[in-house]
Amino acid sequence: MSFIKIYIHLVFSTRNRLPYLNTPHLRVKIWKHIKDYATEKGIYLDMINGYSDHCHCLISLGSGQNIEKIVQLIKGESSYWINKNQLIKDKFGWQDEYFAISVSESMIPAVRNYIRNQEKHHQTKTFAKEYQEFIEKYNFKM
Repeated sequence: MSFIKIYIHLVFSTRNRLPYLNTPHLRVKIWKHIKDYATEKGIYLDMINGYSDHCHCLISLGSGQNIEKIVQLIKGESSYWINKNQLIKDKFGWQDEYFAISVSESMIPAVRNYIRNQEKHHQTKTFAKEYQEFIEKYNFKM
């Protein structure tokens, strides 16, 4: 038997970073659906939360899984579900790009806390600012 524990902090935004997810009630409903779908597909989604224009997930890759496929499944199915159930007035979609950052075992509690506190965090910082900080902190090349 193989033992694998590879945690990834995944961040993706709504198309054009529009604030489609503008109420806590709507976000909770969508996060619950994504969590349930992930479980159904054998994706270990440890934590999910976000704000009006983006989503944070803490996932652990299993054997035979890769980031690209997990992102495709989560974003594709949730977009379809949101539109099918007419949860917003406009046609919903996620932005094509995303961040995926590895998380060491010792940092799991801090990442969980960060994801859990998105509402509070974004009262003082926009997603655009957070995005720029991720680019700089993790030395992503644009």
